Amino acid sequence: MRTNAIRNIGMAAALLATLTACGGRGEETGSVGQGDCQGQQTTGITDTTIKLGGAYPLSGPASAYSEVPKGAKAYFDYINAEQGGIDGRKVEYIVRDDGYQPPKTVEETRRLVEQDQVFAIFQTLGTATSSAVMDYLGQRKVPQIFVGSGATKFGADTGQPWTIGWQPSYRTEGLAYAQYVKAQRPNATVAALYQNDDFGKDLLAAFTEGIAGSGIKVIEQQSYEVTDPTVDPQVRNLANSKADVLLNFSSPKFASQALAADVRNTDWNPMHVLTQVSNTMTTLRPVGLENVQGVVSAATLKEPFDPRWASDAGMQTFKSKLAQYAPGADPENQHLMTGWAMAESFRKTMEAATCPTREGLRDAMRSLDNVAVGLLLPGITLKTGAGDGYPLEAVGIQTFSGSHWSLTDGLIETGK
Repeated sequence: MRTNAIRNIGMAAALLATLTACGGRGEETGSVGQGDCQGQQTTGITDTTIKLGGAYPLSGPASAYSEVPKGAKAYFDYINAEQGGIDGRKVEYIVRDDGYQPPKTVEETRRLVEQDQVFAIFQTLGTATSSAVMDYLGQRKVPQIFVGSGATKFGADTGQPWTIGWQPSYRTEGLAYAQYVKAQRPNATVAALYQNDDFGKDLLAAFTEGIAGSGIKVIEQQSYEVTDPTVDPQVRNLANSKADVLLNFSSPKFASQALAADVRNTDWNPMHVLTQVSNTMTTLRPVGLENVQGVVSAATLKEPFDPRWASDAGMQTFKSKLAQYAPGADPENQHLMTGWAMAESFRKTMEAATCPTREGLRDAMRSLDNVAVGLLLPGITLKTGAGDGYPLEAVGIQTFSGSHWSLTDGLIETGK
């Protein structure tokens, strides 16, 4: 749990100070509400600027996700400097630290909306944290765009038109793992480690749904809390089951612990399935890449060092501009890539808006029509519509081989 004192730590303060894509507050309203757009909300947007805010765990047990806004900032810096921003508007991107704690998310989001007067909340990370501010933002008619969670509520709740997710739902991901395991080990026994919230529960429920009627059985389950110091006891209990498959539905810190604990259990060698939100090098490297060979995970993004993407235009732009606008950033970090891809998604959504207003953004994010994003796998595009708040509905399955992820052929699409 964080306290206000944590915000005074030097490194966190420095990060908060630097996560701004262009300087100056500027005016809060301008001529953007004229014509057919007259009367719509123009707080945080002018003819030359657009102000976005986000809440992320820059500190605390989920601080590995602090790389996501760094990736987004690098993209905004790039388009500000080289392309004039979004439709001629330079992006100011303000990130607040919520420590992955819902009460802090509420505090920081209110600060962004009421004091900083942002145009939209671009990314909050986490299911509980994002849920904590969804009603507030809906009541104030502030877009909460591209939530960093795959919880089904962010795509299925049509009563919340101001909020939308980005990544495939945890149901899509869980069903994809079920399909893969059925193909590879049709009579497997399964042990599951999961975070005790909607994130872990959604994944496990979807996997269980996907194996219904097959020869696969979940024979052991262990949950953990984000406040737990370690998941070693849970993994020991799972190892005692001698299951053929281990589902590691954990956030990065705990996913890495589970991988390491699996390695230490030398008499147990299950197929290790790692959730997509934790499949970065920062999770794998502490365990030793030699120890994670064959680990299975889902993918929506291209793998930066897979030779098949060496001449890919989206990957080349990402690598070259990341090096220029975020010196020292690790291009292998999938969280950075996610932030970059989400920022490009925001840009294209904003450019598609009929009115450069909050209402215009709300309508645009609910009517995406196969929008291509440079880092997404071929065949995966952003698409939404009436009653469909899931921008991404397909994943690939990849296995770790050598020093990078290797994608298997084809995509798995569940439509959810």
